[in-house]
Amino acid sequence: MSGTTTAAAALRRRAAGAGANRWVVLVVLCVSLLLVAVDATVLHVAVPAVTEDLRPGAIELLWIVDIYPLVCASLLILFGTLGDRVGRRRVLLLGYGLFGLASGLAALAHDPQVLILARALLGVGGAMIMPATLSILRQVFPDRRERALAIGIWSAVAAVGAAVGPLLGGFLLEHFWWGSVFLVNIPLMLVSLPVGRLLLPESKGDGKGPWDVVGALMAAAGLFGVVLGVKRLGGGEEVASLFTVVPLVVGAVLLFLFVRRQRRREFPLVDLRMFARPAFSTSVGCIVLAMLALVGLELIAAQYLQLVLGLSPLETGLRLLPLTFAAMASGLAGARMLRRFGPRRMVCFGFCLTAVAVLLLTAMGGEDNPGLLLSGFVLLGFGLETTLFGAYESMLSEAPPEQAGGAAAIGETSYQLGAGIGIALLGSVMNAAYAPGLANVPGVPPPASAAASHSLGEAYDVAAQLGGPAGVALQRAARDCFVHGLHVTLLVSAALLLLGAVMALRLPRVMQCEAPAVELPKPREVAESRVSA
Repeated sequence: MSGTTTAAAALRRRAAGAGANRWVVLVVLCVSLLLVAVDATVLHVAVPAVTEDLRPGAIELLWIVDIYPLVCASLLILFGTLGDRVGRRRVLLLGYGLFGLASGLAALAHDPQVLILARALLGVGGAMIMPATLSILRQVFPDRRERALAIGIWSAVAAVGAAVGPLLGGFLLEHFWWGSVFLVNIPLMLVSLPVGRLLLPESKGDGKGPWDVVGALMAAAGLFGVVLGVKRLGGGEEVASLFTVVPLVVGAVLLFLFVRRQRRREFPLVDLRMFARPAFSTSVGCIVLAMLALVGLELIAAQYLQLVLGLSPLETGLRLLPLTFAAMASGLAGARMLRRFGPRRMVCFGFCLTAVAVLLLTAMGGEDNPGLLLSGFVLLGFGLETTLFGAYESMLSEAPPEQAGGAAAIGETSYQLGAGIGIALLGSVMNAAYAPGLANVPGVPPPASAAASHSLGEAYDVAAQLGGPAGVALQRAARDCFVHGLHVTLLVSAALLLLGAVMALRLPRVMQCEAPAVELPKPREVAESRVSA
């Protein structure tokens, strides 16, 4: 009987992760992630068509674009920990259903308010899906070596989704109306729901103590305020603006109270003791720094390609594709690199390679240099994905299995916060370096120079209105100032990336692997063992 008991215990421990079906589960999870990643960027190219059809005001248009990432980022911890409590597959399937319904509502929206509501519901669905994919992956792949390969594929799919969004949106807009960028989600969700219900395993945390509803709402409100304030800073809002300061302060206070509440509870919503582990806290910091560099640089690079080099949006997307392909290659090779070099050297190498790429791109000027851009973007994509892969893998491996949902939510929240901070910080650096050069352009009236100092796009509009030699002089000066600001921003990014390399020295030197996963015995074998016992 003791042999039977041992076998049963082994079965319970490995049930989530054993068997060849875990790779099928990975495919389902990657499709889920692809949908969310595509939806985060697909609307960008549809904004002009939405504006022409629905006629939203400036504030409404801002909310149409920003409400999805705002809601998604603020609810990640709530739904990640709820999945630990009630079942990760259950939350994921509910997210599928809500995402499909919200996509239909967005596609058929007849006014800006309905579209904002639909985008907010999409954010709720995305917040249910994203941490669930990582936490289920953590459970399904108990062997760290296999899990590293799975995370590499997962991260490569995320890179593909971010790049495919604008290209898919552009294709759909050429053939259909703007609502088609949302409608395409529905058939995919109709397939994902039954397939996910059939193939995905259910898993939960230890279930000790009541779920902290108040803490979950505090975390959601605090993150909403912080992310909103950071996004307003990134959008060029004044630091002293009431609508920037109030969300930041209220959000920071709520997060402080949330942390204090979690430390005092016997059964916390998020076990903050995970941050006492150097590998976990360092990994979270590396994710923030890597995303800070990636999103800020992609935004500025897109502006450079379109406004300085004069490329079309489609040509800009194609120029940025090498970055995506390099990120995919890094994700697929990440498991082997992690086994060979260990988390510390891998993440350090990723940060250093990205810093080299950023410094290489400082050679960009007013003229097109395709070879330089190709080299820089390839190194940038490979380096950043190497960093993110090593950081995500270390973070998930350090978290206890019963806290997988909370750990995944922390990682995804760090991802979103890093992206928001990157746009705000690097955008501020860019503006600070760009604006002073336009103060005294010969032959240009001071009011025109002041209007042109907000952005390069506005400078081109002012120059077109001026016309003549003054317009030409203003356009040339604005372009030169933008290139100068780009160089300064790249140098700041390189410094932050080197700081990340130093931070990564706290990660473990080698990859500590658990015992390999065992295959589930067939039902017939289990019955025979019981008979023999």
